[in-house]
Amino acid sequence: MPFLAFIYEVTFMLYSSFFHIPTIGTATEKKIWDCGICSMDDFLNSPPDFISKKKKEFIFDHIKLSKEKIQINDPVYFIENLPPKEHWRIFNQYRNSSVYLDIETTGLDFYHSHITSIAIYDGKKIKYYVYGKNLNDFINDIKDYKVIITYNGKSFDIPFIEKFFNISLNHAHLDLRYILKSLGFSGGLKSCERQFGIERKDLLSELDGIFAVELWNDYLRRKNIKALETLLSYNIEDVLNLEHLMVEAYNKKILETPARLFPLLHKEKPANPFKIDYSTMEYVQKVVSINWC
Repeated sequence: MPFLAFIYEVTFMLYSSFFHIPTIGTATEKKIWDCGICSMDDFLNSPPDFISKKKKEFIFDHIKLSKEKIQINDPVYFIENLPPKEHWRIFNQYRNSSVYLDIETTGLDFYHSHITSIAIYDGKKIKYYVYGKNLNDFINDIKDYKVIITYNGKSFDIPFIEKFFNISLNHAHLDLRYILKSLGFSGGLKSCERQFGIERKDLLSELDGIFAVELWNDYLRRKNIKALETLLSYNIEDVLNLEHLMVEAYNKKILETPARLFPLLHKEKPANPFKIDYSTMEYVQKVVSINWC
């Protein structure tokens, strides 16, 4: 194999994957790997003897289709043919066209609550959107990406956004909740962060969905811009930490495969443009203790 082709093959997990191909399960994929076949080209050049001729031809066709989908930059094909816990396989291939996303809302009910803020981070730039200000800008901005990465977004963030804006997000979607659970990490986002040694500063670890609701209410009731800034700080911290968790999850996952892959490096975490206002936090804590306890 030419040197450049070798580097290309071993860099991306998708080229070592067979699980997305119909009729190939985890056991068959492992058996293929155990034969020393660690890439699609390995299979094309020297298919394993334990697979019948007819099935080999079927797999050949799907390998060619897979390469075509990668060539035209179509991650959705792989997402649709992999279970959620295996969606991590596309990450390195599409890292530069991925965005981390998190929303805050006035409640959990899709029909009677609304989005208050959305934060996105693409590994370089942070963007945020606020209800009553620039929230609709999100609709066009999200089109710049192929992959959305969330924590529990499959159950909450994505359907909430689609209902609120009356749109369909046709992106490939990686929900870290399922990927991390398959690695033995469960609980909410902040719980998973602590399990990976991520510590939030400036009381951000003490904020949760209830505080986010009351921060928004305080912003409206007292015209308190510091409450909005505190809310945005919390919202943005979520997406910044999602990147760290995604890289950690990918690196742990590749250790479970014999593929010739290198661990991904963490990018330098940018500064959160907003900070918590402590006087606002004290006030909101009292409100929460009265209204929610």
